Amino acid sequence: MSNPLKDVSTICKTILRNGWDAYVINPQLQSRLAGEEMTEVDIACEPDFDELARMFNTIERVEADGVIARLREGDATYNFYTTDTEEASVPEKTLMRVSPGMLRKMHEQGLLPHRMSGQEADSLGVYDDFEDISCGVIALRGLPDLTLRSNYLLAIRAMRLAAALQLPVESGTWMAIVRSAGRVLDYVPAQDFLHEWQAVEADKMWNFVSLLAESFTLHGILPEVAALSRISYARLDGRTENLLEHAIDCMRCYPEGDYKDDWIGAFAMLFHEVGKLYTADWFGDSWTFFQHHRVGAKITRKLLRRLRLPDEQIETVCHLVRHHIRFQAMLTDKGVRRFKALDEYPRLIEMARAKVRASGESATNFNHNMKYLARAEVPESMVEPLLNGNEIMDFTGLHPGPQVGVIREALLAAQVAGVVNTTPEAVDFVLNFKRKHFG
Repeated sequence: MSNPLKDVSTICKTILRNGWDAYVINPQLQSRLAGEEMTEVDIACEPDFDELARMFNTIERVEADGVIARLREGDATYNFYTTDTEEASVPEKTLMRVSPGMLRKMHEQGLLPHRMSGQEADSLGVYDDFEDISCGVIALRGLPDLTLRSNYLLAIRAMRLAAALQLPVESGTWMAIVRSAGRVLDYVPAQDFLHEWQAVEADKMWNFVSLLAESFTLHGILPEVAALSRISYARLDGRTENLLEHAIDCMRCYPEGDYKDDWIGAFAMLFHEVGKLYTADWFGDSWTFFQHHRVGAKITRKLLRRLRLPDEQIETVCHLVRHHIRFQAMLTDKGVRRFKALDEYPRLIEMARAKVRASGESATNFNHNMKYLARAEVPESMVEPLLNGNEIMDFTGLHPGPQVGVIREALLAAQVAGVVNTTPEAVDFVLNFKRKHFG
C-alpha cells in the first residue's frame, strides 16, 4: 500500500500550480497519530470547495469538523481545511498546526487532558462576525480573545458597529479589544482601517473616535491626535476640558442641516486642533497656540498620508484645518469678502458653528459675520463709503465722535441707493447731512 503522506505532494502541487496556497498540516504529528497504517491526511489550502472541484473531479463537499472537502484515492482519504488568509490576523494562525480531526485523535489516544469544549472547537474555525445584536450589545462570537486572533480588524469593526448602532460593546469583547490594541496596530493594514472608518456615518463619527481613544487604539494610529488629551484648558462655563475632548465634541456638533452627512467636514474637525500640540506655549497663567492652524495643516497632511486617504480628500481636509479660524474673529466687510473667496468656505462656516456650540462660547462674532455675509453679495464699491471717517471730519469740521459714524452710515446708504456715485457728490452729501441734522 502506498504512503498517502508521500502521495499528497502531488495534490498540493496541483493546487499550487493553479495559483493557490496548500500544505500538509503537521505531517510529523499526523504520522505519529496514524501509526503504521496511515490512510487519512489533513491538508490546509487557500481555495474554497468550488475552486477545488475544478481541480479534482471526484472531490466531495463536506461541512463537518472544519473540513470543507474530502478526496478519496484508493485506500487514502484527504481532508481539506481552509487556511487563514486574513491579512489582519495574528501570524501564529497563518499556519494551521493542528486540525480538529487531529485533536480528536489526540483525545482518543489519551494525548489531551480533556475533551474540547464548544468554544475550543470554535477557536479552530474562521470567526466571521458577531453575536446577534438583538441582545443589545456588540459582542464577538466565542471567546473574544481567540476571535480577535483570527482577524484583528474585527476590533475596529466592533467599535464601528457600536458607534453606528449606538450600542455598548459587551464587556468581555471590550477587554479583548483593549488587550489586543497593540496587535491591532501591528497587523491591521492602514487601508483596511481607513475602509472601516469611511463606513462610519458623519453624525456617528464622534462616537467611533471616542471608542478608539478609550481603547488606546487611537494612540497608535494617530498618536499626535491622541496626545491632545494631555493639554487641558478652562472653558467659559468653568469646566476643564482637554483638547481631544474638545475635538470630539466639535465632531459631534458639526453634522447638522445640509451637512448632516458631510463625512469630510466631520473628519476635519478631529484634526483642527492638532497643531496646538506643536505650538503650545505657557504664557502668564494660560496656554497660547499661535499659528496652530498653519502648523496643524502640515501635521494633518502627514497623518492622512499615513492613513492613505485619497490625495484629493487629504488636500480638502488640510485646507479646512488651515483656514478653520478665519470665521472666528469679527470680520469687516473686506474680511468677509476675503473669507468668501476661500474654497470650501461653507464648510468653514459649519466648522465655526460647531466650535461655538461645542465650547459654549459667545456666538456674537459668528452672528456678526453671518450678517456680513449677505453684504458680501453687494459690489465692494457699494459697501465702503466714498469718504472715510477722517475725510468726513476734514470736510465737515466735526471732531471724533458718534456724529461722524452717523454721517458715514448715511453716506453708505446713499451709495447703495444710487443717490451718490462720485466723490464730489459724496462731499456735497455729507455737508448737507451735517447742516440738516447737526446744524
